[in-house]
Amino acid sequence: MKKAVKASPRAQRQLSKLGDNIRMARLRRSLSLRAVAQRAGISLNTVVAIENGSAGVSIGAIVNVLQCLNLAEDISKVGLDDELGRKLQDIEIEPKERAPRPTKAKDLLDLLKESK
Repeated sequence: MKKAVKASPRAQRQLSKLGDNIRMARLRRSLSLRAVAQRAGISLNTVVAIENGSAGVSIGAIVNVLQCLNLAEDISKVGLDDELGRKLQDIEIEPKERAPRPTKAKDLLDLLKESK
């Protein structure tokens, strides 16, 4: 049995917006739901679920629809300019302070000096 995916209210709004954008892109290209479903290799109900912003649709199905609409390159822009992530990463990067490791050559020179 398939587990139902529950989206947060914010995530649901984002999925609805994505579905609206996909619907508008499909309509601009004068493609029917059936044509997109056939080209994407998914069911008609799945295309309807994508356009309705259903949280249970697989990312693979969404990408297939985006490819049918020549919009698949847009998905590679997700997280491209991760400003928050970069700031968090910069906070974590601190130079480690440790004493320099003595080299074997230096140890040998010290031993030679001590033996004289």
